Amino acid sequence: MTNTTAHSPAASLGLLLLRVITGGIIAAHGAQKIFEFTLPGTVGSFAGMGVPFPEIAAPVVAFVELIGGILLALGFLTRIVGILLAVDMIVALILVHLAAGLWVGDGGYEFVAVLGAAALALALIGAGRFSLDRALLRGRGIAWLR
Repeated sequence: MTNTTAHSPAASLGLLLLRVITGGIIAAHGAQKIFEFTLPGTVGSFAGMGVPFPEIAAPVVAFVELIGGILLALGFLTRIVGILLAVDMIVALILVHLAAGLWVGDGGYEFVAVLGAAALALALIGAGRFSLDRALLRGRGIAWLR
């Protein structure tokens, strides 16, 4: 029987690159919402875009992106974090970007679609060899997290 959770070194390097770039970009967007725009500013922005419950949604999204992006880059709890970030991007796509069309220059969804697809791919594939998931969860009976 083949071990489907094991990745070749080349595949794991590819997953590392995907995790670090995707996680870093998502974390930067979360940090921007918290530190540059500030949480009150992000709440106002979400309200202006018609996001439901902006007082709740804005801080949740900001911290999910910041913390989740960091965890994704490190490869820790990758499958869970990947799902959360994919959902975050899908909601952003539907609520904010879809009406503007594809192109990001017009406010469209191309960028959030790529980030969401990358996060979902990592949730489905796992973090790979070069990750905290592999280092910390290996042999703990929770292989589905790796």
